[in-house]
Amino acid sequence: MKSTDREYAVTKTDDQWREELSPAEYQVLRQAGTERPFVGEYTDTKTEGVYACRACGAELFTSDTKFDSHCGWPSFYTPLAGDTVEYIEDNSLGMKRVEVRCANCGSHLGHVFEGEGYDTPTDQRFCINSISLTLRPKP
Repeated sequence: MKSTDREYAVTKTDDQWREELSPAEYQVLRQAGTERPFVGEYTDTKTEGVYACRACGAELFTSDTKFDSHCGWPSFYTPLAGDTVEYIEDNSLGMKRVEVRCANCGSHLGHVFEGEGYDTPTDQRFCINSISLTLRPKP
């Protein structure tokens, strides 16, 4: 994973992350991998609630900002208010993208795209790996 100069509220050694996360979770969250499209647990979920970082539990997105973009990953048009996520320029794979990370622990969540023409209030699509999230259903 790319390093930043940022200090995170949750910091753990690589060995600690490996102990706490499954190999698939570690590969996405800590090594900036991507799960295959259309296989994630939350791709088609309509359950109301809050989506939190699977690595540290920080609340990131709400179900009322989730929309069906037909891209194969959960899509949101905005994160929770405040600095819940951070943005990192990503020039890998021969394209310019913006990586989205949990601002609490630095775990990779996915990418954000703008100007794709979706009918959303922000004209943004936060394309997030299901494996990076935990859904806390609304009571």
